[in-house]
Amino acid sequence: MDFEFDAEQVALRDSIRRFMRNEVVPRIDACEREKRIPLDLLAGASQFGYIGGLLPEEAGGFALDFVTWAMMLEEAGYFWGSLRTIVNITNVFLRLVSQHGTAAQKAQFLAPVMACEKGACVAFSEPNHGSNPAGIEMRAEDKGDHYLLNGTKLWITNGVAADYVIVLARTYSATSDGAHSLFLVDKASTPIDARLVDKMVLKASGTSELFFDNVRIPKANLLGAEGSALKAMSVGLNYGRMNIAMGAVGAAQAALDLSVEYAKTRKQFGRTIGEFQLVQKHIVDMMVRTEAARALGYKAAVSLQKGLPSRIECSIAKLYAAEAAHEVAKIAISVHGGIGYSTEYPLERIFRDTSGGTIPEGTAEIQTLIVGREVLGMSAIS
Repeated sequence: MDFEFDAEQVALRDSIRRFMRNEVVPRIDACEREKRIPLDLLAGASQFGYIGGLLPEEAGGFALDFVTWAMMLEEAGYFWGSLRTIVNITNVFLRLVSQHGTAAQKAQFLAPVMACEKGACVAFSEPNHGSNPAGIEMRAEDKGDHYLLNGTKLWITNGVAADYVIVLARTYSATSDGAHSLFLVDKASTPIDARLVDKMVLKASGTSELFFDNVRIPKANLLGAEGSALKAMSVGLNYGRMNIAMGAVGAAQAALDLSVEYAKTRKQFGRTIGEFQLVQKHIVDMMVRTEAARALGYKAAVSLQKGLPSRIECSIAKLYAAEAAHEVAKIAISVHGGIGYSTEYPLERIFRDTSGGTIPEGTAEIQTLIVGREVLGMSAIS
């Protein structure tokens, strides 16, 4: 399978790299401390298609093909995992509104996010439910002219900073007895309580906990039909898994590049450490894992581009690449020795960030069960 980029893709990749080095990298440390990514930084990235890249042109998007999109996510992951994460969650929001929103909802929620004037997030996971969205406990009760939302959401990317939120809840009405529905929340008119969750990975992604205590949601903010949420969400699962896989490939390549440069310049015992057999083995092991992850990631992208179901391809890519990236980062620490632990050097952040890649969009265990179900035709998930 040919993953070679054409001239237009190469030019786009090179432009992205210049932007990342000149405009993004100098701001990473400050954003990591603040635990957020400002909208002006997203606006800069949006010129390349990072915001709305997969949306059709009639919806204001770039109509990018999946291989180009995969390349862009690899570049984002190479420079900064938190940026790749915010790009992913913003595009989940945009896809859901674009595909299921009314004309009024698109006018209110789509255009400002596309223009990077407003931030967005999606609130699916809860303290007791992550990999099983069907088990969520958030309630939305029909009160005539509005819904009343009660419950807690946890592990919500960009939750505190976002202006708009898509919330998953069980709906109770005359026509729904606990079916899953999606709701649009504008924090300006519907304030909700939120707090940042301090964690070791992806610090600038603004992971949050959101609290809904008798929060009134206008009927006009129901996104799609009552009870249609799980189907709407499932459409994008493969996209998200491919996104994480390609971000992991980028992070692995960054750790490998740092290690190659270090091995060529660092001297011990009167020799450059790259001359040592064990160091060369480390470098080769890192490269093999990175190249294998890249091949699986682009295979998934090609499958999506062809319109195939892509469940096996995307789950395998996410499963392998996420685990391989952290293993590569771990080996990179061994190559670097003590300096690899320094917070003044990017490898420490890469090591931390890649440790969390196996969890979002379905844990490694869930991906294993998905692939097993597709191969055997028997589900181990009750």
